Order: sequence, then structure tokens, then C-alpha cells
Amino acid sequence: MSRPAGEGLTDEERYDRGMVVRREVLSDAHVDRATAAATTLAADFQDFITRVAWGDIWSRPGLDRRSRSIAVLTSLIAHGHEEEFAMHLRAALRNGLTVDEIREVILQSAVYSGVPAANTAFRVAAEVLSEEDS
Repeated sequence: MSRPAGEGLTDEERYDRGMVVRREVLSDAHVDRATAAATTLAADFQDFITRVAWGDIWSRPGLDRRSRSIAVLTSLIAHGHEEEFAMHLRAALRNGLTVDEIREVILQSAVYSGVPAANTAFRVAAEVLSEEDS
């Protein structure tokens, strides 16, 4: 059994590792905007997602970043999180997914998450991809 990615690390080390991964996946510009917009209300949450989501989970060796992006996109479609879906669609492109692969992820999601969820995902994807082409 593999050890948890954060085992033996301090919170600061997990945060630092998470920030590196977060920047590589989401882009420096995105992370800079998110951290600049963080309020005192959300500061603990930003710390939490950087340490746990990025420093622990995204840093685990069991899946490559492309596979993690597929899993995340599918989950976001299933739960109807459009804003996060758009952000992680951009990340999926950065992680090497092709438009054809993204199309297949959305089609696969239609079967298990429902046609309305996939329809929304296709709309959001079209918006993001048109931004990327500009």
C-alpha cells in the first residue's frame, strides 16, 4: 500500500508542494488571481485546498495528471459545478488532454451523470475552448 503523499511532512511543506503543483496545473496567472482575491473569510480554505487537494492528493504517485484531470472533470460534471469545470477544463488542456479526449469524457459522463449535465458541460467546454482559441 502506498503511503499518503503528505505523510511525514509539515503543513508548511505540504503547502509549498501544493503550491508548486497548483501553479503547474492551473497556471501562475490563475493562482495569483485566486490568492490575491482571497479574503480573511476564505484564507483558511485557500490554505486547506493548497495543502490537501494539491499538496496531498494531486501529488500522489498513483495517477498521472492526465488521469487526475479526467477524474476531476467527470466529478465536476456529475455535481454540476460549472465554474470549477471550466477552470479544470483549462487545467486538463494544460495536462495534455486533447479536445477529442475531453469530448469523450463528457460523452461518457452523459451515460452516468445524465444528459442535462453533459449538455451543460458541452456548453461550458465550448465557451472555454473558444477563449483558448482567441
